Amino acid sequence: MTLRVVLADDSVLLREGIARLMVEAGFVVVATAGDAPTLLDAVREHRPDVAVIDIRMPPTHTDEGLRAAEAIRAEHGTAVGVLVLSQYVETTFALRLVADGEGGMGYLLKDRVEDPDELSDAIRRIARGGSVIDPEVVAQLVGRRRRKAPIDDLTERERDVLALMAEGRSNQAICDKLYVAPKTVEAHIANIFSKLELMPAPDDHRRVLAVLAYLRG
Repeated sequence: MTLRVVLADDSVLLREGIARLMVEAGFVVVATAGDAPTLLDAVREHRPDVAVIDIRMPPTHTDEGLRAAEAIRAEHGTAVGVLVLSQYVETTFALRLVADGEGGMGYLLKDRVEDPDELSDAIRRIARGGSVIDPEVVAQLVGRRRRKAPIDDLTERERDVLALMAEGRSNQAICDKLYVAPKTVEAHIANIFSKLELMPAPDDHRRVLAVLAYLRG
């Protein structure tokens, strides 16, 4: 089946170049647009299989393309797939696109457009209801998760307790400072040890290790 595509990019030169690549790849470009309102009108008129959209378009060149993509999804559901093209890796925007989990959405860096096969594959996958996220975006998301320290999982109160531990205060001193019962402090400290994966060991002082984790974090 020949897929029908609407293309939106405010750069005439880039728009024509991408359109030519799509035609050479076997797609039918039923309409092109240079701004979000024209894009939305074209999608309503032609009901393409996929809309390929630049993420930054007039008038502010911020997220008009992303908002247009969300408008297309709200109006047409999964009947029209959406592939957003971006000059830069913007993980927040990418996650907004695929947040509903329904598929038929994609986020690709414009550098990938230079490879017709990669662009063609992305469009076809989206038309089939799949999701496409640029490998660079995935790499950054994975890297962000790897950089996430266990201390980030502590609650605000557990952080308060750990901060007082770092000051060298005893459990009783922490109770007096926070106006809580000794059993409450003991529970917080147990949670801190658990979340920091500081299991009992004969040669390790968990209180010191917890403080070190706090100071590094």
